[in-house]
Amino acid sequence: MPGRSTLLLTLAPGLFVLIWSTGWISARFAAPYADPLTFLSVRYALAGALLAVLCVASGAVWPRGKAAAHAALSGVLLHAIYLGGVWWAISKGLPAGISGLIAAVQPILTAFLAPRLAGETIPLRHWLGIVLGFGGILMVLGPKLAGLSGAALSSQLVPLGINVIAMISVTLGTFYQKRFIAAGDLRAVTVLQYAGALAITLPIAWLTEPMRIAWNLSMVLNMAWAVLALSIGAIGLLLMLIRQGAVSRAAALIYLVPPTVALEAFLLFGETLNGLQMVGMAVTAFGVALAVRR
Repeated sequence: MPGRSTLLLTLAPGLFVLIWSTGWISARFAAPYADPLTFLSVRYALAGALLAVLCVASGAVWPRGKAAAHAALSGVLLHAIYLGGVWWAISKGLPAGISGLIAAVQPILTAFLAPRLAGETIPLRHWLGIVLGFGGILMVLGPKLAGLSGAALSSQLVPLGINVIAMISVTLGTFYQKRFIAAGDLRAVTVLQYAGALAITLPIAWLTEPMRIAWNLSMVLNMAWAVLALSIGAIGLLLMLIRQGAVSRAAALIYLVPPTVALEAFLLFGETLNGLQMVGMAVTAFGVALAVRR
């Protein structure tokens, strides 16, 4: 229905930010019970299997040849390297605030690359929104970063580097998705993306981890949310946003994720949330509004 499609496109940015931000919460809940790459491997397998059943039941047209290869490779960039790198870095002690700040560099890198890789023109208003958004992120994450000593950061150089590689990977993955996967059933494309991600993540998990998952009610609920809401819902919204609009505007939404995570951590875990952080949230929201406005 055209009306429903228009409504979904209108709601998609807000829904994407709200759901995607819970990935940090999911990682925190999963950490005591599962190795990061093992958890992601199961998540990819379950999400891919569910979507494959849906594709078969609905008669979806599957990508073939080069299109299928492009879908699998985009899954390596968007899932295996990005999510795997972030989850691994956090499991090795990298503070979530540092990881969130690295993620916040993605819109800046995307805006720099968009004219060259996607032929997009970045207007002055968009750049102003990017600068304001990053400033707001610093205000939100500042209190979390203030207590970190130089020694603490120096001991995290390898996880820090892996997290930076992950951020670059998701940036390139969005451009790759926009250029090479501009058509086709998004459900079938996503199945192939998870197949590509699983083909990389599972062997690395087998080689480097005990592949520990302690199944209990918390883990089952967490896995269900990760599969249904994050891997199917949020990823579907992201791919739709990339396909329907400019890559730089879609990337700017990432700015809203760290403030949303801070608010969720305040509500769920009792973490502090001061006045400066609340002002930073408002500044970030205003910057994103400027950056994504058509």
